[in-house]
Amino acid sequence: MKVFALKSSADFGERVAADLGVPLSAVEEREFEDGEHKVRALESVRNEDVYVIQSLYADTTQSVHDKLCRLLFLIGALKDAAARQVTAVIPYLCYARKDQKTKTRDPVTTRYVANLIESVGTDRVVTMDVHNLAAFQNAFRCRTEHLEAKRLFVDYFGRILEGIEGQSVVVVSPDIGGVKRARAFRDALQQALGRSIDMAFMEKHRSGGVVEGEAIVGSVEGAVVIIIDDLISTGTTIVRAADACRLLGAKEVHAAASHGVFVGASETLAGKDLEKIIVTDSIPPIRLDSQLVKEKLVILEGSWLFAQAIRRMHFGDSVVELVEHGPGGVSG
Repeated sequence: MKVFALKSSADFGERVAADLGVPLSAVEEREFEDGEHKVRALESVRNEDVYVIQSLYADTTQSVHDKLCRLLFLIGALKDAAARQVTAVIPYLCYARKDQKTKTRDPVTTRYVANLIESVGTDRVVTMDVHNLAAFQNAFRCRTEHLEAKRLFVDYFGRILEGIEGQSVVVVSPDIGGVKRARAFRDALQQALGRSIDMAFMEKHRSGGVVEGEAIVGSVEGAVVIIIDDLISTGTTIVRAADACRLLGAKEVHAAASHGVFVGASETLAGKDLEKIIVTDSIPPIRLDSQLVKEKLVILEGSWLFAQAIRRMHFGDSVVELVEHGPGGVSG
């Protein structure tokens, strides 16, 4: 097994490699004056099972497209160097939200990105909590593995709620499209705590970037509310849901999302009456105000989840068991 991480995902890659108990393999990345670049492995990959880690979010030095190109070029070079199989490990998959036509002549960008990744010979793609699982699975022809941060959130909230007997807890989806995700989290948390947990969802419509609707379907009065979503971008969706829950008498409001994109979210989230904002480490909080990070942000380590998935894939064990039951799940 060989594990590579491109420079922008090196920290995440180091944590994955450490959990696997293997060294992170060396890779060279060179920049040229005209904006082009070169990337290559610095060790042999002949007949090896290779995993390439690259989270596809923009940062202060590289755009989403820069990172996507580097991932594609490295995978292509590894296949040319006779790697037995190459798996793209993508904690945050770009363009996963544009998965259907909502207007005339709209692009289905999720499918185009899938075609690009497959075109360089990628054998398998691993990611976590995409916006639309069915669209992700249908976009790729190569093998895919979809991980969920559900167990991370269950462990976190389980510790917080374990000692609070008699307190009503409600899991809220900020839109009807996320109800299935919220229900799965509610069911897992309910099982972990051994008591009943209610659900609610918010009516929301989005068109042309404008979000409308603020009715909550379900009761949240006097409850500890957990708003669960796949990502937080501008923060508008989370804030609308939190404000609506507070107006209806929620005692506490927590927000949890797998991916903290946080584009312009500092102003939106600042001063809002959210107890905590919980995300995974798929994207570092580079866009959030440092005070907001210090006071409200909780980052859960998802790198061990990817390490466990890589180990199971390499040895032919079940990734589904990992998703459903955590690292203690039965293999096979």
